[in-house]
Amino acid sequence: MAKYQRILVGLDLSKESSQVLEKAAGMAEAFGAELSLLHAIEPLTFAYGGDIPMDLSEVQDQLQSQAKEQLQKAATPLNIPADRQHVILGQPSTEIHRLAKDIEADLVIIGSHGRHGLALLLGSTANGVLHGAKCDVLAIRVHVDDE
Repeated sequence: MAKYQRILVGLDLSKESSQVLEKAAGMAEAFGAELSLLHAIEPLTFAYGGDIPMDLSEVQDQLQSQAKEQLQKAATPLNIPADRQHVILGQPSTEIHRLAKDIEADLVIIGSHGRHGLALLLGSTANGVLHGAKCDVLAIRVHVDDE
């Protein structure tokens, strides 16, 4: 079994993220590995394709600020320093691949909602991360309360 030294955890900051973080923390402890956290925010211009004739930069800044606060709250109990807490603007799977390379992660941990049917065909962040990763990927199946 590989000995992991640097683990990157991709979080969507939903309430289920705590399940992913709990398992990631256990793995980091078991291997004596360093944890880094990442939350990627898709630019609003990606979502709306420039169809909205208004400046969305203030809204984007607020989203980033809120995400940084949430990520910091998640990181604090695990003593993850600020330099290993990353809120990045971009497409999630692409940003996970880029940061994993930059920090020389040997394991990426992400949550998976286990979608089926059409959602599976359209793809997911977990699928995108898995198929482009240069290191091991662990997808943690998250359980939503209403399932």
